[in-house]
Amino acid sequence: MEKLKKKIGSISFWKWVIASVIFRLILIYFPQNLNLSSRPEVSTPLTSFRRLAEGYWLKQSSMSPYAGSMYHGSPLLLLLLGPLTVKRIEGQPNHILYSLVSVIADLVSAMLIRATGQNLQLAYLRTLGSLDLVKQIEGSEIHPSGDVAALIYLCNPFTIVACVGLSTSPIENMAVILCLYGACSRLIPLAAFGWVIATHLSLYPAILIIPVIFLLGRGPDAPPWKLFLQRHQQNGMLNQSKLPPGFSWGPIIRFAFWSLVWSVYVLVLCGISLKQFGGLWEMFKSTYGFILTVEDLSPNIGVLWYFFAEVFEFFRSFFLIVFHVNILFMILPLAIRLHHRPCYLAFVYVAIFSMLKSYPSVGDSALYLGLLGWFVNEFSDMQFSLFLFCGYVGVSLLSPVMHNLWIWRGTGNANFYFATAMVYACLQIVLVVEGVSAMLNHERKLRRLITGKTQDSKSGLLSDSSP
Repeated sequence: MEKLKKKIGSISFWKWVIASVIFRLILIYFPQNLNLSSRPEVSTPLTSFRRLAEGYWLKQSSMSPYAGSMYHGSPLLLLLLGPLTVKRIEGQPNHILYSLVSVIADLVSAMLIRATGQNLQLAYLRTLGSLDLVKQIEGSEIHPSGDVAALIYLCNPFTIVACVGLSTSPIENMAVILCLYGACSRLIPLAAFGWVIATHLSLYPAILIIPVIFLLGRGPDAPPWKLFLQRHQQNGMLNQSKLPPGFSWGPIIRFAFWSLVWSVYVLVLCGISLKQFGGLWEMFKSTYGFILTVEDLSPNIGVLWYFFAEVFEFFRSFFLIVFHVNILFMILPLAIRLHHRPCYLAFVYVAIFSMLKSYPSVGDSALYLGLLGWFVNEFSDMQFSLFLFCGYVGVSLLSPVMHNLWIWRGTGNANFYFATAMVYACLQIVLVVEGVSAMLNHERKLRRLITGKTQDSKSGLLSDSSP
């Protein structure tokens, strides 16, 4: 019976996957792709398809792709995706090849999310078995977190819009997911490759090195170490065989080696590509420098563009430091508290830099919402779920309306659009806070179960020893 349920669930999963791919293809063939590539919620100065095409045209014209301050992405994207911006197939929509690459990237990302979710669920069930808590959860329904996370990512409107809108976000998301999949599966060269490429494309995923270190050194998510000590320390004796393995530095050293190898390889390729146009310094200044200095103040769903449009120039450098250091200040406290849950720590980090990065888009939100599906069994009782869902839907509908009132109709101003960006940021804050609270509540439940079992065992020993 259990095998039949799994088979039916697998068939249903693949039906949803095929339906999501078909839906993307239908939207791609829609006239002008609904003009999504011009939406500020979808395309940013770093992920815009038009800027990618402009950079490729400049390079083909023997000019620097960073001339004119239009393109600010990686030169590797110009090598791989640039030719797809000019190729046409007669009788087919423009940029059909680029759109198909985005669809494939989404599909690969979903499969990697599914595989990682399955690994996490198996590891978590093993830890529950070592805590002798399997019988306590047999009555509760356990959802296949890998399938749920993959479907959330594939069927999320944010993911679909980013794919159909000719954004480079699907490629960046795939690199991040590849890193987490490699670390969770102990495929160290793959994890290093994903981390290097993700950092090279967007800079902010560099902070994911901390959860990757925890994944490689300790393994996937598990309950806190003190729960194991509390469960297996009976009569003053500690059963070492029931404890999980300790922290290992060997995989981390290999990860550092492979990261260095891939970094050198990427930098050499970029140097060769830009040899005639200023070299690596030109790339660093036009990519990472552009991200950190927030030079482009065109509207997006973030909050930095409005703030730096209003702040006095004298205070600009100070507030640049404040906003960027704000991300760094959160790294250490979260790592200390969530070191035993590295994949959840990665989700929190992704949500934080998606909210505070210089040029956010809906593709960033699609990534952390997909990762949240890994923990569907633990966060089933998360508060404000309906409020968050309605909030995301409301912002998604109001944002284009406010932008239209401001830019095209002239009946509003920048505050209209910025208000939706503020609400969007608040929703992400609530999601992170409530998600962490739900995880802590789940650990408290495990602690209560362990405490109850320990007390029962002690009472049983006392009753056996009584005359």
